[in-house]
Amino acid sequence: MHHNWEIFERGNKNVPSFFLSKPICKMKELRIEKFVLELFEEPGYEDYYLLEVKHNPANNKVEVFLDSDSGLSLGATSKINRNLQERIDEEGFLGEKYILDVSSPGISKPLKLPRQFTKNIGRTLEITTVEEGKNVREKGILTKVDEEGIVIQYDKKEKQGKKKIVKTIERNIPFSAIEKAIVKVSFKKS
Repeated sequence: MHHNWEIFERGNKNVPSFFLSKPICKMKELRIEKFVLELFEEPGYEDYYLLEVKHNPANNKVEVFLDSDSGLSLGATSKINRNLQERIDEEGFLGEKYILDVSSPGISKPLKLPRQFTKNIGRTLEITTVEEGKNVREKGILTKVDEEGIVIQYDKKEKQGKKKIVKTIERNIPFSAIEKAIVKVSFKKS
């Protein structure tokens, strides 16, 4: 089978073009990230922040995930989408046909920034940490966030003689130890 790959010269080595799609994709993501951050410097966007930009070259789809300390409205998301679309069209680096999706990350996506944790104080989190090379999962109510990490609180049943008692445990978890943190939504009736 003969492959007709474009070959690029890199120093003394020939590199098939599919090896270059990742760096090119990353460059496009960084340009869009720059546009978003410039937009957030404008009045009215003070409490907005960027979480992630993903570009899929297969369908030329760009996903921009952002959030706000005061919550994201559909109107604000639409306005950001229009502004980004104008900038992308001006620059023309995605071509004429592309898909742009600007949204909040959704409740099932892991928390990434300390600002997201602060916004979720009082909610139940499922946290995965790495301790001694092993993943450890814990579930608890987020009670505090500071620049170093978080504090979660959960109840632990212990046997004391013939009785079982419930102890409330508070655990400090540094951000550096958090592998993954997801807000758990409960649909139980009180």
